[in-house]
Amino acid sequence: MSRVAGDPVLSEKAARQSTEMGFLADGGELGAMMSARNWSDSPLGHPRDWSQALKTTVSMLLAAQAQIVLFWGPDFVALYNDAYAPGIGANHPRALGRPAIENWGELWDDLEPLLSGVRRTRKTFAAKDRPFYVERHGYGETSYWDVSYSAVRDDDGSVGGVLCIVSETTKRVLGETRLRASEARYRELTTTLEQRVAERTAERHLLATIVETTDGQIQALDLDYRWLAINTSCADAYQRIYGKRPQIGDSLHEFLADRPGHLAAAIAIWSRALAGEAFTNIDEFGDPRFDRRVYEMKFEVLRAPDGTRIGAFLTGVDVTDRLEEQARLAQAEEALRQAQKMEAMGQLTGGVAHDFNNLLTPIVGLLDLFQRKGIGGEREHRLIAGAAQAAERAKTLVQRLLAFARRQPLQAIPVNIGLLVAEMGDLISSTTGPQIQVTVDTPEDLPAAMADPNQIEMAILNLSVNARDAMPDGGKLRISAKARTVGDSHNSELAPGAYVCISVADTGIGMDEFTLAHAVEPFFSTKGVGRGTGLGLSMVHGLASQLGGALTIRSTVGAGTTVELWLPVSHAVAGAIDAVPQSKLRPPPVGTALLVDDEPLVRMSTAEMLGELGYSVVEAGSAEDALQRVREGLRPNLLVTDHLMPGMSGTDLGLALRNQYPELQILVVSGYANNEGITPDLSRLTKPFRSDELAASLAGLAKAGR
Repeated sequence: MSRVAGDPVLSEKAARQSTEMGFLADGGELGAMMSARNWSDSPLGHPRDWSQALKTTVSMLLAAQAQIVLFWGPDFVALYNDAYAPGIGANHPRALGRPAIENWGELWDDLEPLLSGVRRTRKTFAAKDRPFYVERHGYGETSYWDVSYSAVRDDDGSVGGVLCIVSETTKRVLGETRLRASEARYRELTTTLEQRVAERTAERHLLATIVETTDGQIQALDLDYRWLAINTSCADAYQRIYGKRPQIGDSLHEFLADRPGHLAAAIAIWSRALAGEAFTNIDEFGDPRFDRRVYEMKFEVLRAPDGTRIGAFLTGVDVTDRLEEQARLAQAEEALRQAQKMEAMGQLTGGVAHDFNNLLTPIVGLLDLFQRKGIGGEREHRLIAGAAQAAERAKTLVQRLLAFARRQPLQAIPVNIGLLVAEMGDLISSTTGPQIQVTVDTPEDLPAAMADPNQIEMAILNLSVNARDAMPDGGKLRISAKARTVGDSHNSELAPGAYVCISVADTGIGMDEFTLAHAVEPFFSTKGVGRGTGLGLSMVHGLASQLGGALTIRSTVGAGTTVELWLPVSHAVAGAIDAVPQSKLRPPPVGTALLVDDEPLVRMSTAEMLGELGYSVVEAGSAEDALQRVREGLRPNLLVTDHLMPGMSGTDLGLALRNQYPELQILVVSGYANNEGITPDLSRLTKPFRSDELAASLAGLAKAGR
């Protein structure tokens, strides 16, 4: 007899099948796929015939947000959830319900011993960033994973399978590798990231077994804020930040009852999860008397097998160290950008200064000639004198540019800084005016410092003028010098050692953070148009760096500024600081001068000066041209050559001619103020120069016999 609709036997069978397959409900796409799959080809058989332990485990993994795969039975038949499926690429969905060797063949020699070891020993295997070779997208690649493999008991107590909770870290591992490579030139930074381990369970004892195997912090609360589960890592975290450990069954309200503020913060975040919201949050927790730590927490809703919401659980990671490392990295990157910017500006200003010196050389030379010959009437004399004064100001401006670029010539000698600063007191007082109260404080036993006294005087005067301008209504200016010892952690990044620190402190308007960050940049000024070049602090900064010292600035808006110039201590005894008199020597006419410079205007003015000094001048526009003239028979007594020219340099020209004619006198002229590339035994003269400066250099050559 056939059965008809409404038959109670059929209804009872359908209800039983629904109950038997209920553990796949709410299991997402994989749960639906398992329900619809034909299991006749699977070693596991139909899901309704599975053991209760297998059903419970599958129900848990299907509901979890973490990437979970279960390898069941001696054939390691694969069952996994929606989160895990993308990780195996084209192997899904054929891997579902099939022995693992069929779809993990390329890494089976690596994976099988791990699974068999867990199954045999019942000990959990866990690893961070473990590499696996996979072919999930049609090509081979090395992927990286955080893994935790745990044995799962069957109904009879034997090991039924291996539960694998994984989290792919390939992007992070490769990203960290690239990051470490780019930062290796500045400092060694290590970045440790712990991946979240997300778990879900339907039975408390199974959840407790799983969560104890991970280093992640996992805990679950019921709707009354009582702990349903908590692993050791999470309990340890509570011990660290609160000095006590919660137990299963404890109430969150009672646990933090003695800390109302902390309780309110914890309730605020847990209430969202217990209300059914899934979210990720980063926040700081802990009693300052113990420790404060920052955690990244992912909250999930916890449901019973029938779908009823019974609480919430979270997986957490302590990210305090990671955030601190990221902050240090950001600081290092900002320091690198600032250093690169300052280096680029130094190269730019050095090049501009060289070009300016070439332009100024004929201007200064010709104005000097007009003044010496007294050309024109009284009005012309005034105009020429004014032009000469403007040229000297331009020359000073170029020197400041070179100081910032660390290319000005320095006569570094042991200097009595205390005496130098003390003797500048009257000059500074007259410069700053009566509305500024100037105090000079230097101890008598101050050690000598390696410095150029003229440049240090200019630097102190510049800093004093800046201080005066910062006190338009008057104030106090204190200039002092002290012996200081620098250790490894000085904010100026000075090398450890002994230094003399010159301090210029004012009670002026001070600087805000933006101004302070840009204070030493060339041409940066807050004084307004026409009231400053913006090169004062940049010049002092370049000078300090060139001398092996440093410049530090502390400033507060409304409270004044303190600028400190740090100079290395000299172990030699400082001598007296004498003014260098301008040489009045004029070299006697000694024959032919070969003048080499690629700038026609520079050659013109220099040739005029040499002619006045009695030389017969032969001009050449390049070193190659000069060599050709010598090959044609020219025998000069004097070579005056520019240093940097297209092709052969002036220094190489001088050395080549000296090898042929050892008695030839050689003077190298350069628009750069440093000696880089110039042989020490060649005399040099810096552009721009006047006739008397050229004469003094030639007189020095004649006296030295070279």
